[in-house]
Amino acid sequence: MTVEGTVSGLEERVAGRAWTVRLDAADRGGATVRVSCSRPACTPQVLPTAAAGRTAAVAHLATHLRAASGPRPEAYCACRAEECHTHVRDAGPRERAVPSRCGGPVVMAVINDRQGRWWRALECCARCAAAHSSAKIVATTPAAAGPVATGPHPAAAVRAGADRPAGAIGPHFSHAPSSAAPATQGVPVPQGVPAPRAPKPRRSRRYGKIAQRIVPHDLHPVALRDELIELGDLFRAYQQRPEPDLAELADLHSRKAKAFRIWAEVSGVTELVLEARRAEQAADAALLQHQQRTGQSPVGEGEVTNRLLPGLTQWEHARTVLAHVAEHTPLPGPEARLMAVMLTLRSALTGTGNLVGQDVRGLPLTDPEELIGRLVDSGWLSIPGTADDLLESRPESPTPITIPSLMPGEDGQGPFDFGRKTRPKLSGWAQRVVGDKKLRKKKTGAATRLLALALAVRTSTDGRLGADGEGIDVAALTSWCAVEPDELEALVEQLTAADWLAEAAVTDGRLTGRLAERVLQVSCPLP
Repeated sequence: MTVEGTVSGLEERVAGRAWTVRLDAADRGGATVRVSCSRPACTPQVLPTAAAGRTAAVAHLATHLRAASGPRPEAYCACRAEECHTHVRDAGPRERAVPSRCGGPVVMAVINDRQGRWWRALECCARCAAAHSSAKIVATTPAAAGPVATGPHPAAAVRAGADRPAGAIGPHFSHAPSSAAPATQGVPVPQGVPAPRAPKPRRSRRYGKIAQRIVPHDLHPVALRDELIELGDLFRAYQQRPEPDLAELADLHSRKAKAFRIWAEVSGVTELVLEARRAEQAADAALLQHQQRTGQSPVGEGEVTNRLLPGLTQWEHARTVLAHVAEHTPLPGPEARLMAVMLTLRSALTGTGNLVGQDVRGLPLTDPEELIGRLVDSGWLSIPGTADDLLESRPESPTPITIPSLMPGEDGQGPFDFGRKTRPKLSGWAQRVVGDKKLRKKKTGAATRLLALALAVRTSTDGRLGADGEGIDVAALTSWCAVEPDELEALVEQLTAADWLAEAAVTDGRLTGRLAERVLQVSCPLP
């Protein structure tokens, strides 16, 4: 058949359908987007975000696909009219494309760009659809329709068969009985001529990619192949999330490690074992980050602790404040140090803050008015009125306080580097420890409250005293609490009676034990 005859046959067929849904910016510099469709009857939509626009665009295209009938066997490729690269490959820039490149049944395919800016549905042959890397086949013509894209038109194929000389029998490739052999009406079929063999159904081949590796379509067991393909899709979907979910990421890495170990066993590839180990490490790291961000850490089988201060950074800030107060307390004694801790946390960033009488009366102080006066006389604290005025102040009219040593210098830097949102969290944490209900009921003094603060920032993740549960040096604790070494055991007994400590013991100059489970939430574990 000549090219002219082929093109003539092509003109007798029906042009394939095609429509495009686009996503464009609705206004310059804004977040709103416009969803438009190439079909004239469709009205453009304006949506507030790109994510909402993509969802609406996909739903709009799906509506068209459901409403449209399936691919038509007599249709030729919709992309041919637009001279796509698949068709112009066989013709010059000014020549009409020939259909020799087309093949397979007519399909309804959807293609899109990687940036998610447009989606296009078109009616074309299977070979042209395969030429697009992003094409997804939505529907295919029934098998009974036969291969229609390879010829100009089904009717033309019938006419070509009619021109065959009488008695000419085409080749048959089956050992079926002769009665099943197709024959032209009036043409005798010789005995022993087999009927054509029915085409075997093609086995579906699933491909996928994970960790820059192609998952073989013939990988067995099939459950492993499906798991690897699904994991690859889930990892790519996770990368498109607007916000991270470290718990989900840890679960994905755990599944990947398990799947890669099985893959290594069935394939014998050593590199897959190394990839599984890296996935296990990534899972542990993601889980630890999740626990630190949410203030959760394991304390037992299936149990977690929700900490008042979540994360290593805030725990370190709490230790920094306590260490600063230990070096810069203006007066001796545990009461002055406890007062300095609370006032420092109120004015840590700028050297200024607000205080009310209840904040001071809630502390275990023998004579709060006299202590405030001494702090003012030392120059460490500055208030506009008298100590009595401060103790009488109420929340609606707090007393402003100033601690000159905490004010930023000429370079704008102060003794602490945490942010404005962290300061009230640290202050609330210290108030929670010092004002613990059971410590108040036991009427514990300032030294006991200071010891509670010291122990809260010197534990392991499961509440044992010391970074690895090895205990805390007694000399460091007595120095912080401003008491003599022989007084420490009495303070430990008070904390044990208040259900703050458990299994506590002082041996070889170290205090060992663990925090009670009820106070684990205020602990700040050591790294």
